[in-house]
Amino acid sequence: EVQLVESGGGLVQAGGSLILSCVASGSTFDDYVIGWFRQAPGQEREGISCISISDGSTYYSDLVKGRFTVSSDNVKNSVFLQMNSLNPEDTGVYYCARARDLIRATPLLPLWYDVWGQGTQVTVSS
Repeated sequence: EVQLVESGGGLVQAGGSLILSCVASGSTFDDYVIGWFRQAPGQEREGISCISISDGSTYYSDLVKGRFTVSSDNVKNSVFLQMNSLNPEDTGVYYCARARDLIRATPLLPLWYDVWGQGTQVTVSS
């Protein structure tokens, strides 16, 4: 009953920036957690960041802490991921996903998330 659509990926040089968007349709985010994940070729999907729609609290993986910022616009039913100081290791397909319930100690485990977007490609050249 809810669909997530990511956009904003592209090709940037190392040190550059991108902002990704995640827009929900068919429902509002309401009291959910929206997570950002990425997957490089041949690697497992890994959690990057998440935000609680209800209270605005955020969490970041050590891989992106200090470089990425997650935010939400609840009126527009959207979540954003501002990515700065990108490096080639950030290359991959980025997904947003929804969790209705999770364990706060491990908020970036993919198993908590039950709805996923289609992904958007981010490529960082060196």
